[in-house]
Amino acid sequence: MKVSTSAFYAWIKRPAHIISANERHLSRRMKPLFEKRRESLGSRKMMKKLREEGVQIGRYRVRKRMSKLGLVVTQRVAYKATTVRKHSAAVADNLLNRCFTK
Repeated sequence: MKVSTSAFYAWIKRPAHIISANERHLSRRMKPLFEKRRESLGSRKMMKKLREEGVQIGRYRVRKRMSKLGLVVTQRVAYKATTVRKHSAAVADNLLNRCFTK
């Protein structure tokens, strides 16, 4: 695995990262909220929704937890028609006096 022996033993001695029950509950609540809103819920709105449910949480904590969970907002692109089609519009005048029939 191309890891030095000292790095391996340092990794073994490192204490395991323990996720608290509060963090686990928060993560389990954030994912469905995010998916329910079609992945367009940012940290500010997520914070407001969680506060409505009674969870006291700050925006930066929400942002950090969203980052750890991989919840990335996908911004929707608005549809914009680039061509105006008016079938009832008149045909342009032949200003160059070109003959288009042969």
